[in-house]
Amino acid sequence: MHPSSIPAPDVSRKPRPADFRFRCIACGDQSDASGKNFRCGRCGDLLEIVYPQWKDAGPDAAKLKSTWRSRRLSDSTLDQSGVWRFRDLLPALDDEQQAITLREGNTPLYELPQCARIAGLPRLFGKHQGMNPTGSFKDAGMTVAATFARLAGFRWVACASTGNTSASMAAYAARGDMRSLVLVPDGKISWSKLSQALDYGAVTCQLRTDFDGCLRLLQELVCHAPVYQLNSINPFRLEGQKALAIELLEQLDWQPPDHIIVPGGNLGNSSAIGKALLEMRDLGLISRLPKLSIIQAEGANALVRTLREAGGEKLVNVQAETRATAIRIGNPASWKKAVHVIEATGGACEQVSEVEIAQAKAEIGAEGIGCEPASAVTLAGLKKLLEQRFVKPDETVVLVLTGNLLKDPDYTIEFHRGELFQGKESERGLAPLRRAPQVLDATLSAVIGVLERAEK
Repeated sequence: MHPSSIPAPDVSRKPRPADFRFRCIACGDQSDASGKNFRCGRCGDLLEIVYPQWKDAGPDAAKLKSTWRSRRLSDSTLDQSGVWRFRDLLPALDDEQQAITLREGNTPLYELPQCARIAGLPRLFGKHQGMNPTGSFKDAGMTVAATFARLAGFRWVACASTGNTSASMAAYAARGDMRSLVLVPDGKISWSKLSQALDYGAVTCQLRTDFDGCLRLLQELVCHAPVYQLNSINPFRLEGQKALAIELLEQLDWQPPDHIIVPGGNLGNSSAIGKALLEMRDLGLISRLPKLSIIQAEGANALVRTLREAGGEKLVNVQAETRATAIRIGNPASWKKAVHVIEATGGACEQVSEVEIAQAKAEIGAEGIGCEPASAVTLAGLKKLLEQRFVKPDETVVLVLTGNLLKDPDYTIEFHRGELFQGKESERGLAPLRRAPQVLDATLSAVIGVLERAEK
């Protein structure tokens, strides 16, 4: 399809941001428009959304808490969303019917007693974003970004993805009567995630490159065709993902934990959570900041190396390789934002091995919770932060579990069959965590024998 044959957006419908502005994270330049690639027109860096009116007369914290609590009893479409319920801290809509929503958010905060015992903490919590409609945290940002794409008159939306973004974008595009284009790296994405995008009607291209190559091509595409970009460099995405932190603090009765630990891939989610924490503190919703720490896989450790080798001043790109496909990203777009929130909250950045990820994933699964591999880096990283005494044994910790167990069932099956690491010496300690299926004769004695052996 030639770009000229794609319907152009109706600019007459483009929202006028009376309540927010776009600000460059580097030079600070502000504007009412974001440009096609969501980069600063002056210096080329990423943009964020700011609310200038908060400086003079910010929302009243007590009234906000009361309003949000009362909305939980409402049958309004916006109030039933765990993102739009907090719309007072989001870009405003003129009409609630404008929102594209699947009742995202409203995700559980689980206590993890077995994992707490393993790690050596009295209590440990998991905020499970895998319980969103498409199974990952992406939905919280996609409801806002897709809404503003439609308000701007776009017919086509697009993303580069390792899987979760494509599933979420395709679902919200379909819900909003838009078309979606997905660019994924060939052979480097879970089929479970890809199947979601296909089922939701996305035009899907498997490109012979990695995620970073897909993102580069996408950024070229939006400059040549009327297609709206829905990756996390889109600041509307990050505004929606702030809701995770707001909802978490509400669930904790506005008593901040000592630590929040997040997986690190393209680094948009950690940036959004950090932005929300800083805004909540400035508005008086919380009295202190939790330390926000980011954990990466050793094979996709661009932020770790950026902080250790370049002092956070210059991105150190890596050739990403990890079975935790959701964070297999070597050139994270939001690295500057992530460095800022780590420094602002006093957090840390650590890396974990493939075996440590697999072990942590199995331990979370043994709680009856389950998560995809990328989520499990949080528990693996917590163990290291405890060893380093960065996290103290009496402190409160929340792990952000970003994706559902069913996002990558092949990983789980391979782990329990002992096929994940193909007999490598380093994974032998994982045997007690494996629960391989057993093929038996269909007899009562055979099944009872299995029960008896399981009790030993």
